[in-house]
Amino acid sequence: MTHLTIPGEPIPYIISSLSVFSQVFLSVSAKKKNMGCKTCVPLIQKHVAKERYLVAQAELKFALYVALAVLMLSCQAEAYDPLDPNGNITVKWDVMSWAPDGYVAVVTINNFQMYRQIMSPGWTIGWMWAKKEVIWSMVGAQTTEQGDCSKFKGNVPHCCKKVPTVVDLLPGVPYNQQIANCCKGGVVAAWGQDPTAAISAFQVSVGQAGTSNKTVKLPQNFTLLGPGLGYTCGPAKIVPSTVFLTSDRRRKTQALMTWNVTCTYSQFLASKNPSCCVSFSSFYNDTIVPCPSCSCGCHNKGSCIRMNSKKSHSRGINTPRKDNAPLLQCTHHMCPIRVHWHVKINYKDYWRAKISVTNFNYRMNYTQWTLVVQHPNLNNVTQVFSFDYKPVVPYHSVNDTGMFYGTKFYNDLLMEAGPDGNVQSEVLLQKDKSTFTFRQGWAFPRKVYFNGDECRLPPPDAYPSLPSSASMISFAYLMVAGTYTLMVLLIY
Repeated sequence: MTHLTIPGEPIPYIISSLSVFSQVFLSVSAKKKNMGCKTCVPLIQKHVAKERYLVAQAELKFALYVALAVLMLSCQAEAYDPLDPNGNITVKWDVMSWAPDGYVAVVTINNFQMYRQIMSPGWTIGWMWAKKEVIWSMVGAQTTEQGDCSKFKGNVPHCCKKVPTVVDLLPGVPYNQQIANCCKGGVVAAWGQDPTAAISAFQVSVGQAGTSNKTVKLPQNFTLLGPGLGYTCGPAKIVPSTVFLTSDRRRKTQALMTWNVTCTYSQFLASKNPSCCVSFSSFYNDTIVPCPSCSCGCHNKGSCIRMNSKKSHSRGINTPRKDNAPLLQCTHHMCPIRVHWHVKINYKDYWRAKISVTNFNYRMNYTQWTLVVQHPNLNNVTQVFSFDYKPVVPYHSVNDTGMFYGTKFYNDLLMEAGPDGNVQSEVLLQKDKSTFTFRQGWAFPRKVYFNGDECRLPPPDAYPSLPSSASMISFAYLMVAGTYTLMVLLIY
């Protein structure tokens, strides 16, 4: 028979202890009645205190156990990025007017993530209505399915589904179907890269809903794809109404009602494998440290395409699929993206590194890509040559992280796998002589993120190392001998 146990003390033990106490109490009472013992009362008090202590100790352990379990569950439910602790996507609903049977709301999707954007094919948002609401019409977006609207006569709603799924409209739709910040195919830039493009919006007219602040029921169970998995959305919460400025900026208006939904990203929910890897090389060592084997998992190895094969040049190979399934070039690491960091030149007061990003996915090009690197010398960046650069400083006391991204209309598009599927730049850093060294892999980054996902680095013991002292001495002797021989030949 199994028992519910508390760490350290099983519950049956407590019950048995109480039974022992009762037996002791009865026996002591009998002795007191028969013998008139004067020491019985202190003995009973001692046993009572002991049993109370055991019970209190067991209850405390049980409470700590429950608190620990709740803490673990809450940590798993909410994502946290140490380099972007406040990053999230906030979906804001502003009720702008009441309708005879509902309301008209403007829904705004704000991407407050510093270096994680939503790429093509864009965002998909869904929710569950609290009552029997329908969507009469939409501007700037559309639902993917209409649902069963057979009970409506005359005007037929845009969507009658209990759980609608909404996507953005594509660029170029007629003006009467557009509102501000809509119709970008669901593509939303990262806040740190372009705040003006880190927003998307649409208008929805809701029927069979409440017509006042007291009767409106908030939608539930929000979901967000951006464009794949990884986002978890919390419940809708009523917040102070949004305030708007008129075009002449002389008058303020406000929404009739506002609620927010906060969605956070977790790489573990998005994929069990990384989506990128990192390789290293240096001028002081001929060894190129490749990405670890199967860095991103080898589950796609059976369908990969060899470089320069006939299939790699076939028509339609770059056509993306609806499920965004990759078609990778055959490599030992099997990652869609490889980042290469090369320590290029050492100057007296500066040193230079070259960064290359290569795409091995034939079905995906990366628009408005971002590359985040953590390195202690990024606090002294002197020049970045063909990428744009911005420090990422979530904690003001530490400046060791920076974001590289493509220059607009020049290299902000990373093409599909092939001859054009790479971008590269160089960064010049000023030395801090108190910390700078080439020893023990110091010149290589601590962490690398591509499009917000952490890349897999080689193991530290594989980093390019400085030549040993014996090799340096042999090299020096060889240089001296060569110089002496050359002088002799020139003289004679």
